[in-house]
Amino acid sequence: MGNQVLVTDELHDYMVGHGMPLDEIAAELVAETRQLGDISRMLTTADQAALLTTLTRLISARRAVEIGTFTGFSALAIARGLPDDGQLICLDASQEWTSIGQRYWERAGVSSKIELRIGDGHELAAALDGSFDLAFVDADKPGYIDYFERLVQVIRPNGLMLFDNTLAGGRVVGEHSDDPVDRKEFNAHIAKDDRVDVVILGIGDGLTLVRRK
Repeated sequence: MGNQVLVTDELHDYMVGHGMPLDEIAAELVAETRQLGDISRMLTTADQAALLTTLTRLISARRAVEIGTFTGFSALAIARGLPDDGQLICLDASQEWTSIGQRYWERAGVSSKIELRIGDGHELAAALDGSFDLAFVDADKPGYIDYFERLVQVIRPNGLMLFDNTLAGGRVVGEHSDDPVDRKEFNAHIAKDDRVDVVILGIGDGLTLVRRK
């Protein structure tokens, strides 16, 4: 069995620095989001953003959906991986936070690819029509099973679903005073589903890749 590398902060910075770098627009969006205070912890990490762009390109995605957009950093990453005539539908409850992202999407020249829908995530997801190549979910964690069950109906075969924060800071192992029951139940739910292949990556706070068979 191969050795497991402990990813320290220094090593993480090295990995990001030797991968796909953030350009000026993405870096400024990250900086503005971090000025929001504690809520900025919802921000997707730079290495996740690079992975989102790469995976979008890798599966030749043309139509994607994101549930939970926040300030638009992950949407920017996905949109950049789509072709010029690609479409990303973003579902979010906040006009305030997403309005920040809209400014940067415009600057990056990807706003024409993005359709933002504001409202309840579950209601908006239920209203999705057509087929999608890729989905990224970073929304209310207790709703992950419901989101999965909806998305698995609209993702094409060999399409990809990604769910963020699935390791809950490592608290999915053992018992804790603030036990992430929602993540534990979600991880167990999809692991036994024979419609999909599942891989959990130790990137950010845990990123689960789900391939529709």
